[in-house]
Amino acid sequence: MAGKVLNKVMGFLGLEENSEDEVNEEKQTEKIEDMDMEAETIFPSSKKQSKLVNIHTAASCKVVIIRPNDYDEAANICDNLKNRKIVVVNTTSLESKTAQRLLDFIGGASYVLGGELMEVEKGVYVLSPSNVEVSNDLKNELSSRSIHSWSK
Repeated sequence: MAGKVLNKVMGFLGLEENSEDEVNEEKQTEKIEDMDMEAETIFPSSKKQSKLVNIHTAASCKVVIIRPNDYDEAANICDNLKNRKIVVVNTTSLESKTAQRLLDFIGGASYVLGGELMEVEKGVYVLSPSNVEVSNDLKNELSSRSIHSWSK
């Protein structure tokens, strides 16, 4: 035990000779440190990646209300959906065939983009992008019971 203590003290003072194993270990640790430094220069944010989430991401959500006059406005509606905007489409002023063609087109675009197409009223539809969830709970609740409790 006294020998180990003496070796540690001599090693601490730098008087002990390094064995080949210790020299190899030092070289390997230097290589690992160099590789870590290279990785930090290539990927500087990988180690310092923040776990904070911005709570204001939903604040940039916009709603666009469109009352198309003809089928040519379908591309404009789909562009708004592609830009992650909620689109309300009122097709009550269109002929039934034109409204059906428009509805088929925007329904297909909604499906491809992972969005959702929901009918609010007859001729009024809501197109929501994939990052927005539209709930139909209020409509179901209002239809199941009267607005006024005394009129049942």
